[in-house]
Amino acid sequence: MSWFEIISLTISGLLAGFVNTLAGGGSIVSFSVLIMLGLPPAVANGTNRINVLIQTITATSSFKHQKVLDTRKALWLGIPAMLGSIAGAWIAADINQIIFERAVGVILLLMLVFILYNPDAWVKGRKDLVEAKVNWKQIVIFFLIGVYGGFIQIGVGYFLLAGIVLSAGYELVKANAIKVLIVLLYTPFALLVFLINDQIHWAYGLMMTFGTVAGSYLAARMAVKKGAKFVQWIMIIFILVTTADLFGLVDIKGIILQLNQ
Repeated sequence: MSWFEIISLTISGLLAGFVNTLAGGGSIVSFSVLIMLGLPPAVANGTNRINVLIQTITATSSFKHQKVLDTRKALWLGIPAMLGSIAGAWIAADINQIIFERAVGVILLLMLVFILYNPDAWVKGRKDLVEAKVNWKQIVIFFLIGVYGGFIQIGVGYFLLAGIVLSAGYELVKANAIKVLIVLLYTPFALLVFLINDQIHWAYGLMMTFGTVAGSYLAARMAVKKGAKFVQWIMIIFILVTTADLFGLVDIKGIILQLNQ
């Protein structure tokens, strides 16, 4: 492995771990770097799951240490997401990715409108929803989010945060903690599907995790220290960046390639 590959993978892991832990969309960076280094899209999609698995282990540990993680609710919401991720990973090769990405971009823009229209819903928790039991609507919602997360990791954090904040009543910091545990629950199953289909480059995936550990740990501590408003603005910024990339307005892969030339 060349120094160019080592540096690219480490830095992209750092950025992806940081952004994914605070909001979502960091996988655009890691996925793009893996493509840039010559991996086919399906292999890059599978390889990126190693990075995701390590960053969620790191972030979950940090959130739990800071006592902001509701493990019980996360497990109840994570089980349907886990089942959905298996289905999503299996169908990943059968859907037109361009059409899929455009649809995700539209959904993200609608989510951004709601965040800006009713910002307090994302900052102030609702105790009645937090204390309520998981209902069938939440099970369906998190199953579908799991399908998306199994299909492609990019942007799944936004959908998880929306589901956790709006349907379960958590403010953004605690929602972030639940989000990373849910991703941790379903990622091994998606990873297994890609492994069965021989779509993982282990050397690249493991190298990327060196930066991921640092980025995830830093982001988890920053989220708790800065509070929900800070996380909300980070989320808004990266929704805009993610949407621009999905619609082809910004070429993240091209930017990364230019920076490394």
